[in-house]
Formats: sequence, C-alpha cells, structure tokens
Amino acid sequence: MMRLTTAATIALLIANLTPCCSAEDGPATLIVVGGPVWTADPARPTAEAVAVRGNKIVAVGSRADVEALADQSTRVVDAGGGLVIPGCIDSHVHVFTGGSNLSGVQLRDADSRELFVRRIAEHAATLPAGEWITGGDWDHTLWGGELPDREWIDEAAGDHPVWIKRLDGHMGLASSLTLKMAGVDDQTEAPDGGAIERDASGRVTGLLRDNAMGLIGGVLPQPSAETMLRHLDAATDYMLERGVTSICQMGSLRDLTALRAARSGGRLRMRVRAYTPLERWELLQRDVQENGPGDDWLRINGLKGFVDGSLGSHTAAMLEPFDDKPSDRGLLVNRPEDLLAWTRGADRAGLQVVVHAIGDRANRIQLDIFEQVARENGPRDRRFRIEHAQHPHADDIPRFGGLGVIASMQPYHAIDDGRWAEPLIGVNRCRTTYAFRSLLDTGAKLAFGSDWFVAPASVAMGLEAAVNRRTLDGKNPDGWYPEQRISLDEALRAYTADAAYAMFDEDKLGMLSPGRLADIVVFDVDPREAPAKVSEAQVGVTIVDGRVVYEAQR
Repeated sequence: MMRLTTAATIALLIANLTPCCSAEDGPATLIVVGGPVWTADPARPTAEAVAVRGNKIVAVGSRADVEALADQSTRVVDAGGGLVIPGCIDSHVHVFTGGSNLSGVQLRDADSRELFVRRIAEHAATLPAGEWITGGDWDHTLWGGELPDREWIDEAAGDHPVWIKRLDGHMGLASSLTLKMAGVDDQTEAPDGGAIERDASGRVTGLLRDNAMGLIGGVLPQPSAETMLRHLDAATDYMLERGVTSICQMGSLRDLTALRAARSGGRLRMRVRAYTPLERWELLQRDVQENGPGDDWLRINGLKGFVDGSLGSHTAAMLEPFDDKPSDRGLLVNRPEDLLAWTRGADRAGLQVVVHAIGDRANRIQLDIFEQVARENGPRDRRFRIEHAQHPHADDIPRFGGLGVIASMQPYHAIDDGRWAEPLIGVNRCRTTYAFRSLLDTGAKLAFGSDWFVAPASVAMGLEAAVNRRTLDGKNPDGWYPEQRISLDEALRAYTADAAYAMFDEDKLGMLSPGRLADIVVFDVDPREAPAKVSEAQVGVTIVDGRVVYEAQR
C-alpha cells in the first residue's frame, strides 16, 4: 500500500547510511522509494528509487543510495510496489473546454433518445432562467446512429438556449431558440468548410458541422476571466488525478491570456505549452516578440491548424468516398493554399506548426505542405506535427519518419472509433487507423495524448488502448486490428520522453534522470506485470516540480 510520510519515521533506518551529497548541497527534499522505477532514460532504464532536491531530480538509483540523501526533513513517498514513471505529458488537450464541460450537461454515456432528453431537462432545472445549456459530448452511435434533432430538446430546455457538441467537437446541436438568436433559418447557407443539416423538407434540424458551428459563436456568451480560471482549476484537478503533469494546450489567444493570469497569480499547477490558431500566426509572432516565449511552467510553443473535421461527423477528408455515403468524401476546413501560406510564414518565424488531419486525403495534403515548406525554408529543428494522424493512407505512413513529422496521437480514439468505423470506411482503410506499430516501424516518433474534452484524459486508458486495442464495446478482446498494437514500454515513451521531444522539452522533462525537473507519477501497481490489465492501474501520487500535488485517498 502506498504511503506518504516524513523521514522522521525512518530516521533509524537511515541514521547509519553514508550520505552521498555534500553539506553545501543539502539533503533531498523528497524521495520516492518502495517500487520499481521506469526512467525512460536509455542510459539507465530502471532503478529502485528517486531523490529530489527542490524542483530537480538529484539521484536515480538504488534505494540505499537514495535514502542516504535524506534527513529528518525529507518527505518520503512509499510507492508500495507500484510503478514510478516520469510525469506524463498529454500532447493534445483543450483544457478550458474540458474544465467547462465538467459543469455542463453530461451526455457522453446517454444511450437512448429518452435519456438524452431527460438529461437536458434535469440539467435545465438546475440553472437560472435563461442560462445557456452547453457541454454534452453526445455520441449518437450509442443509441443506434440516429442523429438528434432540435425537436428532441426544445421542450426539455424551456427558456434555456442549448448548444451541445458531439463528443468529437466537430458537430453540435442547437435548439430552436439558439438558432433564432443566431439568425439561422431554413434559408441560411453554410460557410465554406461547414455544413448545416436539413431534413427531407429542407428544414434545419439544428445540427451544424465544423465551420458552420461558428454561426453560433456570435451569440454564445464568453466566460469571464475569473470563470476561465475556475475552469482551469477544475481541469487541473482532473488531470493531475490521472497522472498528467504537462499538457500541450490547443486553444486561442484568449486562452493564452487566461493562462498568463494563472501563472502570474500562482494558480498554474501543471506545465502548459500553448498553441494558438495557425491562421493568426502573425499575431502570435508579435506576442512572442513583445512578451517573450515564457518559462518552464507556461511557454508559447506554436500554432495549430486544421485540414479537415472528424470521421464520426463525416467531415474527415477522404481520398475515396465513405462506404456508407458514396456521395461524400468529407470536407476541407481550410484551403490547401491557405494552409501552405500559413505554415510557410509561421515556420519562417521560428514557430512550431502542428496541424489536425484525420482522413487519408487530409494527412496527404498536410504531409505535402510540410515537405514543401521544409524544402523552401531550409534546414532547422522545426518538429512539425500532425495531430491525430488517424487514417493515413498506407503509402503515406513512411513519410512521417522520412520527413521527421511527429505523429501526435490519442490512443483512446482507436478503441472508441473502433466500435463503428468499419461501416464508414471499410476494412482496408481501417487497417491503417491509428497505425501505431506501422508508424514506429517506419521511423516516426509518437507523442500521445487524449484530446480531452473529446476523450478522457486518462493515461492508464491511453496505455490500454495502445497496448491492447480492445474496443469499448468488448467486441474485440484480442484487439481491433491487433497488428497495430505496441508494447507497454513504447506506449510509456510516447507519454513521456517522446512527448517531451514533441514540445522541445527533452532536456528537462520526460525522463527520470539527475538535473531534470522533478515531475513524477506513481501508479498503485506495476502494469508491466500484467499488460492485459493496464487499464486497471490507478494513479496513487502525482508530483510536479518536486511537490506532491495529488494523493489518492486510501
């Protein structure tokens, strides 16, 4: 059983040990003992204990050597046989939306129209008159695939405007009141890169896809600065509990302002690498010139763009039509020529460019753009990333490693989408869905994350998905396309050392070795002993900057 104590309780144990630090250095402020240590460091892959002084790791080695660095003031974390690993990095999150959705209507597990509607009504009853109903994260595949309609929710919502998104964030449902407030009616045309769902009579159903979702943005209330900080606090609690100590935040310039307020006010409790919209790269360039890139807690890393939408919303850009809708090949959220110009400019400004691409056509377009920009702008350490890299064509998989493009992927999506993807794109295209094994074997680096709010920010579930690939419906006990499974060590690296590389932090984060920042996670068990049960591992302790910031209740 994991225990937290002070070294006073082990004073007799260490009294006769010879210290291996000088008096000038001082004792360790925290040590982790009592469990195997997986370091991610090729020079020393495993150890017995870790010592921390202040916010830096000072020793990784035998238990005896580490305990010799302690005195009565040292805090001791007893792992109780659980696995000790570097603090985990979530390479792709939407932290403010995630924090906000924790208090919104919860529809992720709604598996019938009746439950969907009842949850709306119950949530509405808790709100002041006229307050918006947001959140949702609904999944229509859970009740058979029928898309929801505004008529489902109008009566249940009453005088509350409703704007609830599908779990992938690429389709939302608006109530009739919301559509009226936004000026959307049966004659409204969808913007480029978006779609407005209509029924057979031409009536707007309330479903808006991708760029059409922006039609609601003009009337949707923006949270106050203090509300955003509360959302960040809630999100941080949620992620620390799941072993996440650093994140790549995919957001807006307004999000960046809130993050800076949290940093200056002492409310930032996990490390953040911020990414803002690619199309506004010149604004970010100017911001960095005026304010600097940041520090080890909050740093501006670069820009995020979009090629397409999502598979579940039928907005992923595919080379060939969807199997279940032969007239449809998805859509492009942005024109390739714009993506090229933005990528070229941002790269010349020295900013990292990361771009969302789901479909095989979208992945090919962005790989072509990255290849052209690297050729035009010349050699530099740019670390281009494709976010999701969900359905690359088999011919394009080797290009990731060949071009040095990092595949920033979210393993949970594979076991979620695997429930319903085959009817949409067929067996052949599913063979390269979340192709972890093929990408590693052809030389690509993987950086893992969750895409939270879209999927749970659970490191254990991400490891389970990468290692076992068993779909959430239990129908693939041996793995969904098991040839794409990877080992637990490989999956751990994608959450630690390689994720750190993907955000230019490989010298400070992602490994347990002396001199690095003391971000550490302790599981309650060693999942290496039973990889088939990795999802059962729970985070017992999370340490950030040398301080215990989460401890599981026992």
